[in-house]
Amino acid sequence: MTTLQPPAAAEPRPAPPPARRDRHSWAGWGFIGPFVAVFALVFLAPIGYSIYLSLFRNQLIGGNQFVGLDNYTQALKDDAFWSAVGRVAIFLAVQVPIMLGIALLVALALDSGRLYGKSFFRITIFLPYAVPAVVATLMWGFMYGTKYGLVGDINSAFGTSLPDLLSPSWVLASIGNIVTWEFVGYNMLIFYSALRVIPTSLYEAAEIDGAGQWRIIGSIKLPAIRGALVIATIFSIIGSFQLFNEPSILRPLALNSITTDYTPNFYTYSLSFNGQQHNYSATVAIIMGVITMIVAYAVQLRGMRKGA
Repeated sequence: MTTLQPPAAAEPRPAPPPARRDRHSWAGWGFIGPFVAVFALVFLAPIGYSIYLSLFRNQLIGGNQFVGLDNYTQALKDDAFWSAVGRVAIFLAVQVPIMLGIALLVALALDSGRLYGKSFFRITIFLPYAVPAVVATLMWGFMYGTKYGLVGDINSAFGTSLPDLLSPSWVLASIGNIVTWEFVGYNMLIFYSALRVIPTSLYEAAEIDGAGQWRIIGSIKLPAIRGALVIATIFSIIGSFQLFNEPSILRPLALNSITTDYTPNFYTYSLSFNGQQHNYSATVAIIMGVITMIVAYAVQLRGMRKGA
């Protein structure tokens, strides 16, 4: 009788030499090292320096002295700062939905395949985004003028009295119009790109089941591009809180309407470069950055939540 012997256990593979393990562990850092260095230089270092500045105050006697959180306490009680925050919050609540709504409608129209000259309309709507913000603001600013430009010419030609779009009661809406004109094409491209990757088989199956175009939009297209909607919303929120170019360029044309604390970024710029209050300016910038981060993160959580 032959006795079966169990197979011999495989000998364990010898561990690689320590030098080879070290070389492999450092290989990844070699690839991401340049990015980490640039990221630390242009992003982390300025934030760290701003935090450092915010903890000091330039005193009339004693020079630059450490004051801890006193600058933050002052900023949280600053009526000018909170007025600027409230102004951009109103701007965000009104302008961003209008801009994204127009961009979404245009993207859906382009994706429907029923629009003649789709390529022409796509490049035409995107073209304003290619115009520099300074040029766009100056162009619209001169059109808004009642003594010159489009509004003034219409009043003179037809004897009308169109409102002064650079007056205190209209200037925020005028800025919103400029920003909308600039960024509708940019957001349209985000939505249109997301729509183009939806499988056409979903549309065919829905049409076989008798679904109309509105049902396809509501049940297929909008849920499929939810990620793109959230991204565009977050970008728009950040842009609204960082509003600076348009108010600063329009200010010479509307001195009575746009003050140096009209928006938080404009207020920060004025404190630093006009008032030489670099420490307090850094404090306001950090607080505004935290507010922007919290709002953007809340929108991201709400938008990406399942069933939202």
